[in-house]
Amino acid sequence: MTTTPTHLNVHLTVADVCNELGVARSTFYEWRASQRAPRCIKLPNAEIRIRRADLEEWLESREDA
Repeated sequence: MTTTPTHLNVHLTVADVCNELGVARSTFYEWRASQRAPRCIKLPNAEIRIRRADLEEWLESREDA
């Protein structure tokens, strides 16, 4: 049985996230090094993916009250 991924189950690349946020790749990696980036998944080939749901949650946590 195969299921279609929902919008929040999509895995984004670092380039996808950087393009969406309008930041440089180096900025994303600085955030990651200082543990301020959204949760990431490190694949066996060392590439990084970010779940759409984790990015959305991370963005919501940065909103001003």
